[in-house]
Amino acid sequence: MIVVTGATGNVGRPLIAALAAAGEQVAAVSRTIPAGESGPASGAGGVRRLPADLTEPESLKPALDGAEAAFLLTAPGFLASGDLGKVLTVVRAAGVRRVVLLSSQGVGTQRHPSNFEDAVAMSGLEWTILRPGNFSSNAFQWADSVRTRRVLEAPFADVALPAVDPADIAEVAAAVLREPGHTGSVYTLTGPEPVSPRQQSDAIANAVGEPVEFVELTRAEARSRMLTFMPEPVVESTLGILGTPTAAERSVSPDTERLLGRPATTFADWAKSNVAAFS
Repeated sequence: MIVVTGATGNVGRPLIAALAAAGEQVAAVSRTIPAGESGPASGAGGVRRLPADLTEPESLKPALDGAEAAFLLTAPGFLASGDLGKVLTVVRAAGVRRVVLLSSQGVGTQRHPSNFEDAVAMSGLEWTILRPGNFSSNAFQWADSVRTRRVLEAPFADVALPAVDPADIAEVAAAVLREPGHTGSVYTLTGPEPVSPRQQSDAIANAVGEPVEFVELTRAEARSRMLTFMPEPVVESTLGILGTPTAAERSVSPDTERLLGRPATTFADWAKSNVAAFS
C-alpha cells in the first residue's frame, strides 16, 4: 500500500489516480475528507480516504498501517508550524520503507531552506526527492479575473520560466514510488520550455478562444496579494525566483522527460486541459 499526503491538491489528485490505475492500494490523506467521501472504506480503485494533519504526526498512524511507501507533500504553512523529523519518525515506526518528498527547485538553488530534505536524507529510509519548478497550475490564481473580466494580472511580464504540469509531477512520483532504482536520487522537474506571464496570458486566451488583457503588476502589488495566502519567507523567495531567476531556474531539466519517457507537457497544453477554469 502507498500513502499519499496532500491528497486533495494539484499533485495529490492525479497521483492517486495514477497509482489506482496501476492497481495499487492507496491511502489518500488530507486534513479533511472531500465531500462525498464517507471515510476509510470509500473511494474506487483501491483508494481509502483518511483524515490526518502532518502538524500532528500521530494522526498519520491509521493511514500508515500496512504501508510500504509514502509520498510526503507539506502545505506552505508547515514550514512555520510543522516538524518533518517527527513525521518521519512516525513513518519509520510504522514499518514504511520508502518515502518520496515533494520539495522545490528553490532548495537546489538555495532560495528555500534545505531542512526538509536534510530530514529525509537522515531518516534511515529509502528516499527520493522531487524538486519541481514553477507549477503551471499557479495560473489558477488568475482564473477568476480571466473568467469574469478577461484580464490577467501578474508581475515580471517577460521573465520566462519552464512551468511544469502537476500531472507530470504526479506521473513521475507514481513511477518513483512503484519502481526500484530511485533510492538516494534528487530529480529536478520542469516543463519543456520557458514561458513568461505574458505568454501564459496568450496561451490562456487561445484556450478560451477570446482575447485576454495582460496587466503587469509591480513587485509590491504582487507581494501584497501573495501575502494573503502565503507566509512572508515563501513570498519573498517566490518573488525572487519569478523576478530574478538564476540560470538554473530558467533552464529546462532533462529529468522530467527522462523519467516520463515522453516530452513534458507544455503550458499551452495545460491551459487547454484546464480551460473550464478560465471560461
